[in-house]
Amino acid sequence: MKQYMIGLDIGTTAVKAVLFTTQGGYIDKETQHYPLHTPDVYTAEQDPDEILMKSMRALNNLVERNACGDEIAFVSCSAAMHSIILLDHSGERLTECITWADRRSEDMAEKWDDAKGLAIYRRTGTPIHPMSPFIKLLHFKEKAPEIYSQIGKIVGIKEYVLHHLTGMYEVDKSIASSMGMMDLDTSQWDSEVLELLDLTPKQLPDIVSTTKVHQSIGRNLGQTGLAKDTKIILGASDGVLANLGVNAIQEGDVAITIGTSGAIRTVITEPRTDPKMRTFCYHLTENRYVIGGPVNNGGVILRWIRDELCQEEVGKADAYNEDPYEVMTRAADSVSPGSNGLIFHPYLAGERAPLWNAKAVGSFYGLTLSHERSHMIRAALEGVVYNLYSVYLALREQMNEVKSIKASGGFARSEMWKQLMADVFGEQLTVPKSYESSAFGACLLGLYALGEIRDLNEVADFVGESDAYIPDEKVYLKYQEIMSVYIELGRALEPFYDRMDEIR
Repeated sequence: MKQYMIGLDIGTTAVKAVLFTTQGGYIDKETQHYPLHTPDVYTAEQDPDEILMKSMRALNNLVERNACGDEIAFVSCSAAMHSIILLDHSGERLTECITWADRRSEDMAEKWDDAKGLAIYRRTGTPIHPMSPFIKLLHFKEKAPEIYSQIGKIVGIKEYVLHHLTGMYEVDKSIASSMGMMDLDTSQWDSEVLELLDLTPKQLPDIVSTTKVHQSIGRNLGQTGLAKDTKIILGASDGVLANLGVNAIQEGDVAITIGTSGAIRTVITEPRTDPKMRTFCYHLTENRYVIGGPVNNGGVILRWIRDELCQEEVGKADAYNEDPYEVMTRAADSVSPGSNGLIFHPYLAGERAPLWNAKAVGSFYGLTLSHERSHMIRAALEGVVYNLYSVYLALREQMNEVKSIKASGGFARSEMWKQLMADVFGEQLTVPKSYESSAFGACLLGLYALGEIRDLNEVADFVGESDAYIPDEKVYLKYQEIMSVYIELGRALEPFYDRMDEIR
């Protein structure tokens, strides 16, 4: 086998091509950024051709810089979930890439938040929410019939990019199971959903295994710098692959990821949904599924705090050539746990789990004249973790036991934030020394697809040692008291979300 492999991770704000040895050693990474177009509070779109171009550029730059084009065994793919691109019968685009964050279908989601919607969720594993492609398509069918009638094919961003390399429109079971349109038991497009949407299976990509292998690049070879015999592995969604990338695939292992958004997930061996529709259920491989909950508001909260409240910290960081986030977290660390009675609900971008309410809005509660900016920074960090803990409580109801909690994502660079998470959860938190967990997970899945790993349990041999963070018992008990207020306060505010949406 050739000595290198690449994980191609197509995210919400950037695509990353990450180079590893086939023994799991990290070599190099190329990142290409692109914008999320949000002309109003409801719209969140991207130019799929820009993402395609940046994906090819990321591969080419990585390969050229490392002079390794002939030594890449395979490229395995990861991508954000819930995107749709509508194509006409000639393959031309009818829309931009409509991302998971798009809220234009929220009225349709409210209409289907009933017993009918619950029945579809129980079959497909995707909660009824504007993120769901099923709900997005119902919206287009009703609000844009002139576009809807022209649909020849419906794809997501990963299918759009891989079609450029393979010539095929195929969707892996992981991405398909996040569309709210695939029956988890049969791994086929759900007939009732297709009937509701007036669609045929031909208007959707072929559903294939996450481990499907294309033995060579079929098209556009020159744009990648790769050799023609480089294999393409379909891969899966970024969330389920992050579990693989941090070796959280045994029963009782919980993975937490905080990037721009965030999620908590655990792996099970057969499909399982929640009677209260608080969690998702998606494919990983033929006999492994991932259940959990995604949150809209992860690192994006810290970015908002930086841009809107922390110009002094940003200026100080510039003066001393520091990362502004490090200056901010130092300020937060100077404040005692609980932020002197200040609570932040981090719903600045609506919320998926645990609320599943696109109209949710954020708030500071408990502000007094004694509070300073450092309290607000810490309260924001705590609010993100409180929200994730709320999702964990729902997930915990579906688990027999919790054996480990493993964390990854951009937040893992902050010692303060990692200790904060351990203290809120009251459990030991481990942070594996793996690089780019979704891209690495894609590569591990590629090794499995090619038979280089006989069993996914062997991924433990590839994941580096973990740093451990032990909760402080006194701080945990304090956070438990605050959590009860956080949850009760959130319930009290929920009736106002619709009214505030109307006011806006």
